Amino acid sequence: MPFTASPAMVRQTERWFVRNGTPTMIEGYGFVTHVLPRMLPALVFVTAASLAWLVPLKTAGSERWVLLAVVLVVTLAAWVTVSLFVRRLPRFSPTTTIVILAVYGAMPFAVALLQTAMDGNVTSPGGVRGILGVVLFFAAVFVGTLLATTYGFGTLLRRALRHTVYDLRNSVHLLGRALPTMLFVTLFLFFTGELWQAMNRLDWWRLSLVVALFAAVTVLAAAARLRDEIGRVEQDLSPPLLSAACKRTPLARAPIDELTADGPLRAIRLNGRQTRNLLLVLATRQLVQAMTVGFTLFAFFIILGLIVVTPDTAEQWIGAAPSYSKLLPSVPVALLRNATLFAAFGSMYFAVTSMSDTDHRRQFFAPIIDEIERTLAVRAVYLTVRDHAVPAKTG
Repeated sequence: MPFTASPAMVRQTERWFVRNGTPTMIEGYGFVTHVLPRMLPALVFVTAASLAWLVPLKTAGSERWVLLAVVLVVTLAAWVTVSLFVRRLPRFSPTTTIVILAVYGAMPFAVALLQTAMDGNVTSPGGVRGILGVVLFFAAVFVGTLLATTYGFGTLLRRALRHTVYDLRNSVHLLGRALPTMLFVTLFLFFTGELWQAMNRLDWWRLSLVVALFAAVTVLAAAARLRDEIGRVEQDLSPPLLSAACKRTPLARAPIDELTADGPLRAIRLNGRQTRNLLLVLATRQLVQAMTVGFTLFAFFIILGLIVVTPDTAEQWIGAAPSYSKLLPSVPVALLRNATLFAAFGSMYFAVTSMSDTDHRRQFFAPIIDEIERTLAVRAVYLTVRDHAVPAKTG
């Protein structure tokens, strides 16, 4: 008897993709059918929270706090209720979609106009700027929520944070092997007077750009490696690999032998959005691992600087009395910026090394690739099962 998949199995597999931060693997993935329903809790939260703008600032203190508490409770209740509703991945009709978008689009104007009316300055330049600011805020929230929901960024971030303890244990092991080589290069620069002078004068926002540059190098290196890995993984869809990948998923009951009776499943090419989603999976884990190493190196250089670089030495290197941090009065700002710079460099070194060096790759990069391999294997079975489920849906 030919295998006929249950439509419920297909829907459960699609929810599995969402829970694993790879929603773009769903066939027919689109804004109206999949993205907007999952965006709804965030949109409802922002819309309900915007009611706080309507609480008059001139209201008596106790009454104002009561009103704010009521707004907070209503906002959280609405967010929880809608979140429970969209867990079933509802499909909105065109009319419902238009209503949702129209209500959200009208809210910033309504909130801004009501607020400015209460303040009595609707037609003043400040009132116009206030309306424009609220509209831009709502638009930025919509675009940010759209991108985060499309690629499952929130889920990926939660999964990456859950691996932080494991990554920290592995990163400490890596530091024990890689730290001597890194210090051979960085220690000479750390004790350079010119660098201390530069760091004493460098603004924090400029240093942030340097850190962002190192992060961009990490992401680009991960992107290049990912494309190579996807090309290799898609060629290996043998029945044993598919059976192992589908364990502990809704497809565990799928008869792999029957689905592959005519030979291995055909690898279906990923589109650009799916490739970017897998890149985000890899980049998120890599950046979290790199941040773990970076925090360790930051603490190391801070301790080293406090022990070795005395205030007189710092003043001699800088050529003037060093500036001290307001949060840490005993720590020179140049030391904090030096530690930040070398921590960012060490994080990039870790990320690139974990992808290129054979030993480091096996210990730190291979587990992430295994997750991507599993996702692609489950996707291949899902597409085949979905084809078998079509007659059951329309029959």
